[in-house]
Amino acid sequence: MPSQRRMRALMYIVLAGVVTLLFFTSQARHSRDADFYSKTVDALGSKSRGNDKSHQAPIRHDRDADGDIDNEDAKMAQEMADRLKQAEKKAKENANAKAPNKPDAPRAVIGVGSAAGGQHKGVPDEEGQVKETAEEHEIEVELNTILKKSPVVIFSKSYCPYSKLAKGILLDKYVIEPTPHVVELDLHPLGPQIQARLGEMTGRRTVPNIMIYGKSIGGGDDISALDKEKKLAGKITSLGGHRIKATERFESGPKAG
Repeated sequence: MPSQRRMRALMYIVLAGVVTLLFFTSQARHSRDADFYSKTVDALGSKSRGNDKSHQAPIRHDRDADGDIDNEDAKMAQEMADRLKQAEKKAKENANAKAPNKPDAPRAVIGVGSAAGGQHKGVPDEEGQVKETAEEHEIEVELNTILKKSPVVIFSKSYCPYSKLAKGILLDKYVIEPTPHVVELDLHPLGPQIQARLGEMTGRRTVPNIMIYGKSIGGGDDISALDKEKKLAGKITSLGGHRIKATERFESGPKAG
């Protein structure tokens, strides 16, 4: 049986071996961590200088682990910088592919503006479609509301003599059912805008503008001419699809014999 002295000596030898093993393991791990940290720092430095092609990556470490800092280490550093640059370029291309900056379609721009008669002046959206502005929408809604008031709508101005002539014929000389609706554009808050929109719709930019179911039959001179030719009542009835009745208020009776 071994003596206590030999047992104690054996324990010391084992303990010294364990301590030596732990020391060398710690040194190896520290060396690997330091090398990884250095590579990371160099890679980030190369990426930040990616736009300068004449700048070479700094040679700070033995990258190929051959025990010497030489051209091979510089080549490996440059290759890593190039790979990082290519990855950054690819990421930008993918981002642009997902959200491209497309130019406005030509058909959405041509004809839009103050010189484009009969077109809205809205702004093209991302798809190149021209959408009406808030003001245009308000005018459109108001105009549609007016046209629903009656099958016959007289767009007039209170001071206009031609408007007074047309209203005198349609409202006084004739009985029209349903009764025509009169809009005095000079008294309406959206009068100028409505008149401009009517000009785009009908080609008539002056008043009066007499419309039957949204279709213009002319102004004061046109109404007067139809009345003289005894064609006004028939014109109104035909355009109304027989849903409008129009007769002279004071028709001439048969002459006495």
